[in-house]
Amino acid sequence: MGASEHPIPGRVTIKEVAERAGVSRSTASRALAGTGYVAEPVRQRVRKAADDLGYVVDATARSLKQRSSRVIGVIVSDLRNAFYADLAFGAGERARRAGYTMLLVDDGGSPEDELEAARAFVASRVAGVVLTPVAGDAVAFLQRQRVPVVEVDRVFGSTDAVVIDNRHAARTTTEHLLSLGHRRIALAIDETDWTTGQERRAGFADALNAAGVAVDPSLVVAAGWDAEAAQRVATKLLSADDRPTAVFAANNLLAEGVWRAATRLGLTIPDDLSLVAFDDAPWMSMVTPGVTAVTQDAAELGRTAVDQLLARLAAPEAAPKTVTLSAGFARRDSTARPAH
Repeated sequence: MGASEHPIPGRVTIKEVAERAGVSRSTASRALAGTGYVAEPVRQRVRKAADDLGYVVDATARSLKQRSSRVIGVIVSDLRNAFYADLAFGAGERARRAGYTMLLVDDGGSPEDELEAARAFVASRVAGVVLTPVAGDAVAFLQRQRVPVVEVDRVFGSTDAVVIDNRHAARTTTEHLLSLGHRRIALAIDETDWTTGQERRAGFADALNAAGVAVDPSLVVAAGWDAEAAQRVATKLLSADDRPTAVFAANNLLAEGVWRAATRLGLTIPDDLSLVAFDDAPWMSMVTPGVTAVTQDAAELGRTAVDQLLARLAAPEAAPKTVTLSAGFARRDSTARPAH
């Protein structure tokens, strides 16, 4: 017996819609699903009956019948971070235009929660998944289940992916600090296990090596995962007698932590300390001085990822493809020549 034959008490059924429109249940189903032939006057009559009754299509029953749904799963790492919120917005916008609904999960940066979300998506028979992976387990699980996957911002598996040219952007940003005369440049970074962190660190090192400046391991600091942790690390870094004259923060939350630490230590930006960030954020253009930052169109990352997923659904056997988007550079007033 099908799921649609056990309606939730009080919920309008397809049978009631059919009776109201004066058609068979199969005709009503075709009219509402947009599949199979139904004369346009009949289609309009059925849709009006559904609207009048407040009928909602049983997506679960439909996905069981079709073996997939018009739903795209999206997993992000932290919706408190504007980058992930904007990415999700772009993905949802593009999904809606293509006739899909987005099911969004924030895994909090937890590999276990990410895998659990992937399992829930498979159980819900989503058409495919877009994710900013924190580990490879969820990606591998989805691939075993033959669920199309697009990784965004970082890559763990052999899948379709959409990324920013992190290495080039990090190199040009570091070159900006070098051009001002800075030689003691610190890199505050959250991780180097993901391709994102690896490439940003590599771009930083590329610029220093090209300028003949040795990479000082003591100036490459793990600054945690949020602004509070970054502030604690930056406070220690900036309190040292041989403190850096410039800091490159590898994301917007780390930049916030460095800004707070410098302010509380009485350091003036940019006179005492130059600061640049990877990832622009609204606060960076609201403070004085504004913070120079690498700009990423996170919403466009999300839109492009959904485009990749739709292309994969249309061509399941095509080779995996990685799309690389360019980053921008917003030069503000947080950098200057070193005071000494």
